[in-house]
Amino acid sequence: MNVLVINCGSSSLKYQLINSDTEEVLAKGLCERIGIDGRLVYQKAGCDKEVTEAAMPTHKEAIQMVLDALTNDKTGAIESLKEIDAVGHRVVHGGEKFASSVVIDDEVIKAVEECNDLAPLHNPANLIGINVCKELMPGVPMEAVFDTAFHQTMPAKDYLYGLPIEYYEKYKVRRYGFHGTSHSFVSKRTVEFLGLDPENSKVIVCHLGNGSSISAVLNGKCIDTTMGLTPLEGVVMGTRSGNIDPAIMEFIAKKENLDIAGIMNVLNKKSGLQGLSNLSSDFRDLENAAKSGNKNAENAIEVLCYGIAKFVGGYVAALNGVDAITFTAGIGENAATVREKVVGYLGYLGITLDEEANGKRGEEIVISTPDSKVKVCVIPTNEELAICRETVALVK
Repeated sequence: MNVLVINCGSSSLKYQLINSDTEEVLAKGLCERIGIDGRLVYQKAGCDKEVTEAAMPTHKEAIQMVLDALTNDKTGAIESLKEIDAVGHRVVHGGEKFASSVVIDDEVIKAVEECNDLAPLHNPANLIGINVCKELMPGVPMEAVFDTAFHQTMPAKDYLYGLPIEYYEKYKVRRYGFHGTSHSFVSKRTVEFLGLDPENSKVIVCHLGNGSSISAVLNGKCIDTTMGLTPLEGVVMGTRSGNIDPAIMEFIAKKENLDIAGIMNVLNKKSGLQGLSNLSSDFRDLENAAKSGNKNAENAIEVLCYGIAKFVGGYVAALNGVDAITFTAGIGENAATVREKVVGYLGYLGITLDEEANGKRGEEIVISTPDSKVKVCVIPTNEELAICRETVALVK
């Protein structure tokens, strides 16, 4: 069957059409600058990218352009929309309502809307994509795959904050975690790749990109993760601060005459690697600058790697041991420097790094030496394929 995977943002939309039988990507691309001027990027398997500049006042026009491209006479991947058997939608926040993917109906849409205040930038955009697809493809099964669902197996000791319990009871203030689709896919693939026992496995996944999170996975279930009520918690990220002393907010607010919105803007958009380096949120820029002797860039990289190592160490304790540590996502898959520095802190686990293996990019590979007591590997993430698989499981 053919599954259309939709990842809808506030002004952008990513998509892939996947043949679930072969797991081949038939076509993929994105829509950018929705509501501004509009750009469609489309690529059929085996063909060059096509870029079309066209007005996209709303997501409806964007999705219509995607469907038109998929069925185009010359470069379309399918002959008609009848060949799309299901649509899998990425939804960022499912709160406590969803511990797994679901078939979308009116009740599901209402429940997702009730989570909007937990993800005000993402959930409304996800819902727009769902509603537009329902309008343009009536009768086609629609499924929601939640970023937060994989982390719903965390016990209370891991998801509760040290706040008055009434905030949890009234407002559901707790740790939810994000990147769940990636953590689920990568942790499962790690077990398969290394030949571990799925019912007796301890895996730590380091999803490192512009947004980063780490998870502890016991026997296939998440028991802890670094992101919290929002994606701001955890390790230093591209522009997010990660964990800080909360009192810093009051201190800086008074010094800089900022309100809560101003402070949150600093923490979400001006901090992290961008803020530390005063240069860029792109790790490649920091690496190049560090090689040229830029001290701020060097410090930003060190802060990131040290923070990752501390969380990994904490999760080894939470799991009472570890079988495998996996790096994934943009930085995790491509930044050999980060992997080297993080593994350098883990000698107490009996891990040594295979420098030649660590120098490779874009492939599944073990980067620890054969005599290491814990396996360290790189597993490229594939959230679209994970959404496709979840969708197929629901439809069948």
